[in-house]
Amino acid sequence: VCRGLIKNGERQDEESVGGRRRTEALRHLCKMNPSQALRVRGMVVEECHLPGLGVALTLDHTKNEASDDGVSDLVCFVSGLLLGTNAKVRTWFGTFIRNGQQRKRDNISSVLWQMRRQLLLELMGILPTVRSTHIVEEADVDTEPNVSVYSGLKEEHVVKASALLRLYCALMGIAGLKPTDEEAEQLLQLMTSRPPATPAGVRFVSLSFCMLLAFSTLVSTPEQEQLMVMWLSWMIKEEAYFESISGVSASFGEMLLLVAMYFHSNQLSAIIDLVCSTLGMKIVIKPSSLSRMKTIFTQEIFTEQVVTAHAVRVPVTGNLSANITGFLPIHCIYQLLKSRSFTKHKVSIKDWIYRQLCETTTPLHPQLLPLIDVYINSILTPASKSNPEATNQPVTEQEILNVFQGLSGGENTRLTQRYSITTQLLVLYYVLSYEEALLANTKILVRLQICLKTNTESLRKAVLSRVDVYFLNIPKGLHSALLRLLATNYPHLCIVEDWICEEQITGTDALLRRMLLTNIAKNHSPKQLQEAFSMLPGNHTQLMQILEHLTLLSAGELIPYAEVLTSNMNRLLDAGVPRRILQTVNKLWMVLNTVMPRRLWVMTVNALQPSVKIVRQQKYTQNDLMIDPLIVLRCDQRVLRSPPLMDITLHMLNGYLLASKAYLNSHLKETAEQDIRPSQNNAMGPEAPEVTREELKNALLAAQDSAAVQILLEICLPTEDEKAQGSNTHSLLKSIHSTTGPKSPELEEEEDSLLCNLREVQCLICCLLHQMYIADPNIVKLVHFQ
Repeated sequence: VCRGLIKNGERQDEESVGGRRRTEALRHLCKMNPSQALRVRGMVVEECHLPGLGVALTLDHTKNEASDDGVSDLVCFVSGLLLGTNAKVRTWFGTFIRNGQQRKRDNISSVLWQMRRQLLLELMGILPTVRSTHIVEEADVDTEPNVSVYSGLKEEHVVKASALLRLYCALMGIAGLKPTDEEAEQLLQLMTSRPPATPAGVRFVSLSFCMLLAFSTLVSTPEQEQLMVMWLSWMIKEEAYFESISGVSASFGEMLLLVAMYFHSNQLSAIIDLVCSTLGMKIVIKPSSLSRMKTIFTQEIFTEQVVTAHAVRVPVTGNLSANITGFLPIHCIYQLLKSRSFTKHKVSIKDWIYRQLCETTTPLHPQLLPLIDVYINSILTPASKSNPEATNQPVTEQEILNVFQGLSGGENTRLTQRYSITTQLLVLYYVLSYEEALLANTKILVRLQICLKTNTESLRKAVLSRVDVYFLNIPKGLHSALLRLLATNYPHLCIVEDWICEEQITGTDALLRRMLLTNIAKNHSPKQLQEAFSMLPGNHTQLMQILEHLTLLSAGELIPYAEVLTSNMNRLLDAGVPRRILQTVNKLWMVLNTVMPRRLWVMTVNALQPSVKIVRQQKYTQNDLMIDPLIVLRCDQRVLRSPPLMDITLHMLNGYLLASKAYLNSHLKETAEQDIRPSQNNAMGPEAPEVTREELKNALLAAQDSAAVQILLEICLPTEDEKAQGSNTHSLLKSIHSTTGPKSPELEEEEDSLLCNLREVQCLICCLLHQMYIADPNIVKLVHFQ
């Protein structure tokens, strides 16, 4: 019977006499059998018919229930209709409320009136104090007349109060309810009450604050405005206490600060987004309705100077990660940096940012990279042309070095670290970004006569020596940003071929091999390896055994052996050293190359020098090799016919050619002031075309690349001895094809010479040349022209 009556019922029952009668009949039926009332209410919502009946049944049900301190059924039901995901139900119920308000017949029999009365009674039931002159008379003499005395909201009422606030927001914002004076008065009393310091209390204050912003019409009289200002001042005062007691790191203090900043920079749409996301509903707020709040905020409570001074004192968020949601100090600092408030009011923010970077962990918080970028921008670009000194201070070199101190290679790296890997990667990102931005802005800074130092070589060395060690541990969100900076400024650390090799070293095969690792293998010390090398070329069994065991170690564990491995490479050039040892050393070198490329290359180049230079103790540095990459090819001549060592040499040559390009590019930017100075007349007279520094740099790089290609092509040519040995290779090929049957020993010996060392070196060199030609086709033309 009920289903039939509802199915055929009106969409809005309060509109007609028939609708009201139908509702009345169903209401009586439900009184006969109360246990079915909620099922009937479910049908009402399902069909979107007779909204008044749904509310009436809920009211009846609420009366029958013993009243407890929890959120009432009426609040849950109406909130569910307005804040649920079903748009059809939301529109249907919103229409019911709008139509109910338009009818002048607003008497006690109206269901809407009964619902509002019940909600108001619930609201007044949890109010800490009801405003009355009686209470004011008893209050302290200091209290202003007509302002109710505050007593705290009871802890058991906080959740219910939050639910009521959200419901009134939905009724006013979504269903268009216009509150009566009494409702507005009681709502304001509830919103400006002071909850206990619990997570629910923090949530209640955030909701009340956002409701004040969303419905500023609730504050109509000067007394009410004063009540609101007092409450906002209390919020500012109590914010730190709330945060420490409740244990919620995203507190309402940050939201206050953020709103103040948005008001100062006139970003009203950002405030509206913030309000909607905190309330959890999309409501229409006109920017013009915020004008009164803006005046109160910017002139009475939070002047811009107060905002900046307060922001620096806000403690950083401990263990900041993406798991901590809500509005945090980092959002406020970001906004203030963006609007250049710190530089305007000469407030130093460097220490705060450094402390926050040191207090980070994974997963990476999405606001960290934009914060670093906007901070770097505020260091390099003055706030205004009239005041070029108005910039922030950069993080000091010592502070950066501190983050990387106590780091030594090996598996136990984490034991000696004071800072998390996330902090180190963020500081690395800061260093690389700062350097890139500084070089990009050199000309502007020179014009403004601002002197900022680029990172010193010692800092670059300390920071970059860590780049590859951690490349596998880069958290999501930072990987692409860091990779772009490295690929642009340090291309020699981003050789794709290395990454492909790295997959073999760090993949599952490597894990399976490490399961074979015995304790003996771990016990070999670098000293024992040195002793084994010193037995060459006579006894090579022990060396072979140690090297084989070392191949089972991870890249990090190999670092202590790097020095011994590279310094003994020249011993491998003597005749009689087995090919297997050479290949194993090559393999270990490639593994080490994934974790310490720059140091490894310098050590290897110095170890493979001709014996004359080694005796003279002539050592090259990283800088020498970047300025002149061809030093790599001025090695001992025997390397040129040892394929495993030649492979290493070519790898280093390719790396240093790339490094040299990046080095010259940054050198050009660092010395950009030379481009700005008025050019002196050319020696050849004023008519002579001026050669720019950029053109000279390109010419130097082209000469360098083509010289490398020419030298490599010469290495491919056989020497006099090799020519003498291989004079009959051509006839040999024919004889192999024509001969059948058993071959003579001499023939087999000559067949081996087809796969001689020269042939293998030629293959390695041609492989590198192909890659160089593909990377820059102009080299082919240049070499051909030469």
